[in-house]
Amino acid sequence: MASMKTALFVFLHWVLQCAVCRNVSVPPGTLYRVAGFPLSLPCAVSGFEGPRTQDFEWFLYRDDAGGRQMGVVSTRDKGFPYAPFQPRVKNGEVRVERDSGDKVRLVIQRLRAEDQGKYECYTPSTDSTYQGNYSASVPVKVIPDTLQVSYTRSLTGQPVPEGAELTLTCSGGIQSEQLTRLSITFGKRNNGEGLGAEGGGEVSNIREIISIDKLLGVVPGRMYKKRYGDGEITLEKRNKEGGLGEYVMKMRAVQPDDTGSYFCESTQWIRDPDRSWQKIAQRTLDIGNLTVQQLAESLSITSSPRGEVTLQVGAPLILTCEVLGLPAEVNSGLLVQWMRSVSSDGARSGGVEMEVARMSPDGVVSWGDNLSRASGGSMEKVAGGRYTLKLFSGQPLDSGVYRCVVSVYAGRANPDPSTPVTLTQRSEGVTVNLKSKDVLVAAVAQLLRGPLLKRGNTITLICNITVTTTGPAQAQVQWLRWPIPPRVIKREESPASAVTVPDPPVEEGPSLVAALMYDGVAKIYVNTSDVSIDRLSTGSYRLRVHSATMDDQGMYACHAQAWGQDPHGGWYNTGARAESNAVTVYMYSRAEDLLLIPLVVGVSSALFVGILIISTVTCCFMKRLAKQRTPK
Repeated sequence: MASMKTALFVFLHWVLQCAVCRNVSVPPGTLYRVAGFPLSLPCAVSGFEGPRTQDFEWFLYRDDAGGRQMGVVSTRDKGFPYAPFQPRVKNGEVRVERDSGDKVRLVIQRLRAEDQGKYECYTPSTDSTYQGNYSASVPVKVIPDTLQVSYTRSLTGQPVPEGAELTLTCSGGIQSEQLTRLSITFGKRNNGEGLGAEGGGEVSNIREIISIDKLLGVVPGRMYKKRYGDGEITLEKRNKEGGLGEYVMKMRAVQPDDTGSYFCESTQWIRDPDRSWQKIAQRTLDIGNLTVQQLAESLSITSSPRGEVTLQVGAPLILTCEVLGLPAEVNSGLLVQWMRSVSSDGARSGGVEMEVARMSPDGVVSWGDNLSRASGGSMEKVAGGRYTLKLFSGQPLDSGVYRCVVSVYAGRANPDPSTPVTLTQRSEGVTVNLKSKDVLVAAVAQLLRGPLLKRGNTITLICNITVTTTGPAQAQVQWLRWPIPPRVIKREESPASAVTVPDPPVEEGPSLVAALMYDGVAKIYVNTSDVSIDRLSTGSYRLRVHSATMDDQGMYACHAQAWGQDPHGGWYNTGARAESNAVTVYMYSRAEDLLLIPLVVGVSSALFVGILIISTVTCCFMKRLAKQRTPK
């Protein structure tokens, strides 16, 4: 029993010692790396005693040297390297890079075929007792370089117009006995213009545009994800003879920001025994420089006739818009708009700008501020980059400053609604004046006199309109009603006396009751009343409210607009208008309504008195009866 306890104690003591003993680790398995490219071997030590910064020494057991040990590099002894490695260590091709006090990496900048063998990482002891492992080794196989990359056509450096399509082709392949993968990346350098890196600290002038990674997935660059998602940038792989792949990148419409030096980069990858992917070879091929000529440097918009145009009412108005400077080799979509601006005071410049008509990139014409113009005008594309706006019969309201506004979708003949506009430019303004005949309008409203208006009667209002002009004219009439402002009384108490001060009336907006258009069409705008409107004679218009209610009382006024006739027989709004005086309509109560009040009051009072008498008599009788039944 005692011997078993002793053995158990010795075993636990050994386990505890090993738990804190030194351990040196390197990547597992055999590593395959390509000749002519860097080799990086990490090595770490743990469970040691002594200083936090440990020394490391690297040995190589070459396959062609019969397993003889060769010193490669040491962190503590400059004379440690053997003769084959001394010049390479001296010029920095072979070195040790320290990640931390207990982690380093052996770096061979350009791997050679004779560098194949087993690499051992050794850590000199700083422990009080010698325990654990002080070295670890990993075999490295050097495979030949078979990575290929080429391009079909280089960029010439000639300026390319904004919106043009860019196609770059790059071929690449590998021929290796090992299972390796190839990735292809297209990118550009910004000709010395630095860009903030993702980390935020470093500055780089290289942008990765798009790539096919080692897992055959298409990956857009960080700054090109949106354009890739919109289909603006694509990358396609095509198989070629000899095991090569052809990779074609297309940019649907280049932008000024695409200016730069383009390159194609091929990378060979291998999966190490620890299941991690390692880059073992890489080649970059410059394709050439691209300069994008901005559309703003060449585009110009002109409109004609220029300056100021004066026409008689009814005359046709024809305006032409011409788009100049569009590159012929770029198929761009154009949104062409005609805008008209008139200030609120009638001035021909400044003020609010309204859309008259537009033609979308697919040729669809729509009308803006005046939909009735769709039948009295046209907008056409008469030639490449040349558009006309025609108003068959000009009206006074067509006066203003006209401008042609062109929005260009460079390289996108049929853009989606969400596609951003490349550039928008405007032409100089064309001032259009349409002379109309002098028109004077006057309006007077009156209420037909008769018995007092009572609930249920018909309200009859007359609007007499006078239009003074030469030539045919018609009046368009609107009837409006305002509520009668109530008289609000407010008492202000003071030590001397009470003063009654009326509040100012609260102004409410008018409500449109009915209208009679210039062509005789009547429009009723109220639903609560039975309303009719008609024309009694030339210049005399009547409004009737049948079976009027208390809600129909108020202040009525008529508004008149003068319409003239152009030489083609069409009617137009001359812009002349007038507002009549206000007529107050008050509804009185009917006789039966007045008699109903005392009748209701009298019946209610009689019922109350009767109930009170009956209650009093009944109460007294019951009390007397109770006294008679009480025993004496």
